[in-house]
Amino acid sequence: MKLIVAITGASGASLALKFINKLPSEIELFLVASQSAKTALKLEENISLNKYFEDKKNIKIFKDNDIAASIASGSFGVDKMIILPCSMNTLAKCSVGISDSLITRAFTVMLKQKKDVILAPREMPYNTINLENMYKLSQLGVIIAPPILGYYSNQQSLEEMENFLIGKWFDLLEIKNNLYKRWE
Repeated sequence: MKLIVAITGASGASLALKFINKLPSEIELFLVASQSAKTALKLEENISLNKYFEDKKNIKIFKDNDIAASIASGSFGVDKMIILPCSMNTLAKCSVGISDSLITRAFTVMLKQKKDVILAPREMPYNTINLENMYKLSQLGVIIAPPILGYYSNQQSLEEMENFLIGKWFDLLEIKNNLYKRWE
């Protein structure tokens, strides 16, 4: 599977890194992070993205201003995409077709190719504009899956909570996992 993981400038960008670290090694990963995402990672976790993944072999990292990158073309053949976390700015651009960055261009390509796309908006509360944008994208087949816990799996730690969220996103991407206790 070819998977795009896009990280935008919402709080909790480190959850995307944990998501990536749990991906099976056979997945071909294309990573792009906005400048705001890099800022959030630096401020919240003191993490430099390029150094964080320098030893990973199955990850190709792109700059968000590289609109000529392979993932900006439908002929490249990416299978799925997740924007995690998805800022309200990126959500709004996606909902009206603005493709002014590699992230939004790749999103537009995935949409026109009718490929699976997940947006994980990280904001609370949602305002009416946010909800209208999510509704519009949902009508277009985009999966809106914010990081919301399900308490039935009895998470006892932050790591278990994060594994629950990552496991649910893996489920939506059809990536087999046993990251959380399923309903019985």
